Amino acid sequence: MKKTGIFLYAFYLIICTFCGLSFPLLRENINYLYLFIPAFIVLNLFVGVFSAKMPSLRLRVCRHGALLLAVFLPSACVAVIHHVVLAFKMIPGDWKNWLWHALFAFGFYFVIFWNGIICVYLTSAQLGIRQRAIGLICGLIPVANVFCLVSIIKTTLREVKFEAEKEEINRARADERVCATKYPILLVHGVCFRDSKIFNYWGRIPRELERNGARVFYGNHHSASSVAFCGEELAERIREIVRETGAEKVNIIAHSKGGLDCRYAIAKCGVADLVASLTTINSPHKGCQYADTLLTVIPNQVQDKVATTYNKAMRHLGDISPDFLTAMSNLTASYCAELALELDDAVEKHGIYRQSIGSIMGSAKSAGFPLNYFYLIVKDFDGPNDGLVSDKSFEFGEKFTLLTPKTRRGISHMDVIDMVKMDVPDFDVREFYVDLVRDLRERGL
Repeated sequence: MKKTGIFLYAFYLIICTFCGLSFPLLRENINYLYLFIPAFIVLNLFVGVFSAKMPSLRLRVCRHGALLLAVFLPSACVAVIHHVVLAFKMIPGDWKNWLWHALFAFGFYFVIFWNGIICVYLTSAQLGIRQRAIGLICGLIPVANVFCLVSIIKTTLREVKFEAEKEEINRARADERVCATKYPILLVHGVCFRDSKIFNYWGRIPRELERNGARVFYGNHHSASSVAFCGEELAERIREIVRETGAEKVNIIAHSKGGLDCRYAIAKCGVADLVASLTTINSPHKGCQYADTLLTVIPNQVQDKVATTYNKAMRHLGDISPDFLTAMSNLTASYCAELALELDDAVEKHGIYRQSIGSIMGSAKSAGFPLNYFYLIVKDFDGPNDGLVSDKSFEFGEKFTLLTPKTRRGISHMDVIDMVKMDVPDFDVREFYVDLVRDLRERGL
């Protein structure tokens, strides 16, 4: 924390402590309200709000709440100790006066705390559901509530600090347009998801790329269908983007099954000359061995029921002919082995720059449901994995990058596309994609 920040924090802490313990002064002289009321307003409205480095109102409010809680915690502890000591002097002889002292302090800190907690709960992107729930459950449990509050403060302050640094980086390189590639970027989603304006499959990545000069488009293909069907859809989408932009080609970045769909589109659907590069992210190029087993042991009636329910739901969301079971069967190791024989040489001979990226989780605790359970299943069949795909299945093309965990958390199948917008320790997913696209630009693509 810089000296200015330390000074302001100390200033707000003194104000908070003064206000919390000011009942005797107010009782003695009501004119002290002229000090108390402005101080109370400043604390509740302006702590941490004014910061030119914060890129959005959401983060300003989050910073306000985090700093307010950071001020509240030590000040409230001082107030508790003060009133405990005071109790020995005033109880039982002057217990009513002590009670008024305590009620005044409680009311003041009650407002400060709930102001801070509501601000961070409503605005923080990094406070997960579990951390929020634990905070609410432990709120009335002595000692436990202190540890929970410290965790919340650390998470939210780390978030606003990280976002402020991101803002500085983007401002500094704004004129460079480091992601302004020769050809537009086509982002292709994986299975069981659709491109949506409401929920972006790629989290914060597209905005970061666009801010740094990239032209970003989406596949807009089926959520679940065969590799061949999705490949045809993507081929038409590529032609559409080329017509719309006037560009000769596109750079494709595809996640999960999307990587297989794109390989098929290039090899079988006549768009190889319209593709400059193909980057696959955590794609199961060699398939998933556990998928072969699951499709064998799960009763057919159960598979049909799940598929019927899924297909019906996706028709309502825009898929014309969803085919859940075929999509799942196209992820098996047996199918991908057959597919590789058809597609590999076809993609390579067109001179398309091909690279692949994969990541692995550190443990089942690295991700939430359902990846935490699938991680254990995949580990038994295929070894280290990202919660769905093993590290043996990622490699494709002339360059392969495996993102290995620097901490026990690792990087899951969803972390690597920023789907839930959670910051991963030692892995800046947005900057990773900026570097990825910057490399394409430097290659003249």
